[in-house]
Amino acid sequence: MMNTPQNITILGATGTIGRQTLDVMARHPEKFRAFALTANSSVGELLALCLQFDPQYAVLLDADAAQILEQKLSAAGSATQVLHGISSLEFVSAHPAVDTVMAAIVGAAGLKPAIAAAQAGKRILLANKETLVMSGSLFMLAVEQGGATLLPIDSEHNAIFQVMPPVKSRNLHESGIKRILLTASGGPFRDTDADALSLVTPQQALKHPNWVMGPKITIDSATLMNKGLEVIEAHWLFNATPDQIEVVVHPQSVIHSMVEYIDGSVLAQMGNPDMRTPIAYALGYPDRLESGVNTLDLFKIGHFDFQKPDTGKFPCLRLAFEALRAGGTAPAVLNAANEVAVAAFLKQEIGFMDIARMIESALSDARIVQADTLDIVIDADMHAREAAVQWVMKH
Repeated sequence: MMNTPQNITILGATGTIGRQTLDVMARHPEKFRAFALTANSSVGELLALCLQFDPQYAVLLDADAAQILEQKLSAAGSATQVLHGISSLEFVSAHPAVDTVMAAIVGAAGLKPAIAAAQAGKRILLANKETLVMSGSLFMLAVEQGGATLLPIDSEHNAIFQVMPPVKSRNLHESGIKRILLTASGGPFRDTDADALSLVTPQQALKHPNWVMGPKITIDSATLMNKGLEVIEAHWLFNATPDQIEVVVHPQSVIHSMVEYIDGSVLAQMGNPDMRTPIAYALGYPDRLESGVNTLDLFKIGHFDFQKPDTGKFPCLRLAFEALRAGGTAPAVLNAANEVAVAAFLKQEIGFMDIARMIESALSDARIVQADTLDIVIDADMHAREAAVQWVMKH
């Protein structure tokens, strides 16, 4: 008797993670079926994916784009139903027929559908770090109450998940764990003189030395904000305090993260810098799947390097730790200001070092309160964005 394929909803199907997820799924058609594919407004790209993978639903945030997609799919003879808007993202995330949701929408837009999936008890492959950064306590509560399964997709958190045993208590030390070592490539400006960073262009910042990613996350990697967001994410995923998380710059991006135990053991997960590894691990968990990733050639790599991060050159990492320690809505403010700052930098409205300055200003000016409800989080996000936009206009 053949097993029924898992129905997968991919939130952010046209992005880097979404496409790599579909690549892994296509290698195992007997195991996975695309139930719903979503995008922001990329009609042409989503059309091509719908014709290739024949999902039941396609969702675009933009209503006009959705209408165009519907016409094109109908003309092509496709039976895929087209929906639009945030509520439709929530619908395809919580649909009774869905087994697994790949949450790969970049930024705050992915928050509501991820929570909907959690409340519906889905298996969630979390690639949207902003969900935990903005509303970690609320999201983890939804996962617990909904009976959902949460599997991290970020290469670092997936690595930690692979080498960390089931935690016996809410205290890592009682489970024999001393600390988590989050590795970072250091980005394209790891060895750039601090004085030269103010002259960095978006084109230079978008040239990541190791990973192929979307523009927002690539800029975050260049500022080390991506690592800062991952620190906050690790806090919620593994119940680690800020003092139990250390960032280690590892330029080769082969060791994806490590866990140090109280007996002195340090376990690391290694592999080529290819996101299909953590995607395949999460899709197949607890089994292993062939992912298409090349074999790791240790002889070609030759050696590993490790450095302390320079938070003087890259203050975004320091700001993320400060927001985590402040708690409440501070991480949501950090995330919102960063999204506005990165967008402004990509438009060349502000300089590279202005990204951190804008975020620091937003954190110092914001009223930080307990993040008790989703409305409070969204309100903090909105006010931080407004303040960040004003900062850009003044500078």
